[in-house]
Amino acid sequence: MAIVNLQNVTYKYPLTDVPVLQNINLQVEEGEFVAVIGPNGAGKSTLCYTLAGFAPHFFKGELTGIVEVAGVESHNSILSEWVLNVGLAFQNPFNQISGAKYTVFEELAFGLENIGIPRDEMIARVEGAMKLTGISDLADRSPYSLSGGQQQRVALASILVMQPRVLVLDEPTSQMDPIGTREVFGVIHSMAESGMTVILVEHKMEWIAQFADRVIALKDGEILMNGDPSEVLTSPLLPSNGFGTSRYTSVARRAQELGLWNEGKLPITLDEAVRGFNSSLTKEEIPDARAK
Repeated sequence: MAIVNLQNVTYKYPLTDVPVLQNINLQVEEGEFVAVIGPNGAGKSTLCYTLAGFAPHFFKGELTGIVEVAGVESHNSILSEWVLNVGLAFQNPFNQISGAKYTVFEELAFGLENIGIPRDEMIARVEGAMKLTGISDLADRSPYSLSGGQQQRVALASILVMQPRVLVLDEPTSQMDPIGTREVFGVIHSMAESGMTVILVEHKMEWIAQFADRVIALKDGEILMNGDPSEVLTSPLLPSNGFGTSRYTSVARRAQELGLWNEGKLPITLDEAVRGFNSSLTKEEIPDARAK
């Protein structure tokens, strides 16, 4: 049964005439890891805000269609109730730190304090979230003294302690270096493996290819493609519509044009690219290819 159900969803921000989302139909199964890709202005962040209840409950505007999570319809809920089922991580973790607490441990407990969780359960949840996100050694540090990757892990842990049914991430690694990106994707992968439903907006195709169960390609507020990563991420529709592609797919596509890629399917990961080139290339073929 789908835990997320969007039917004919259209949304316009206040004082605008053009919808940012148009006729979105999307179902996500419980425990599924879905990645959302798209060029700038495609409506990816607005989709995140809609899933998290911020649109229309916080941003207002006009929302039509059905937005349903865990059997609850957005129009029939208030934001304070909705966020217990859906956790949203923003692009910049700095915006998600409350500023009301002095240590990471206290920061993670802040949301639980607000909903009246008993102290013993609160401590157990915080310790469990820190362990899963790999930040136990940061418990007594100030959230503002941390690196970007560490802050994003704190932000993810602050969502995890609330035990939402669905985790929505809006480009959580957009401001990070490769080390920070690796740290955060490791945490996201752990969350997905624990059974949490994950909906991730991201531009880094290599990481999406490695972890996502399904990919949604969004353009101009509409779903262009929806399917298996190996099909969506290698589709010629992506580059022709302003989407980025995996470097492995791009290299193999060029090699295919030069006659150096004889496999039927283009790769989306490094391992697939290595296997494909090993089986496609021979020493005798290389000089001929270079001559082209």
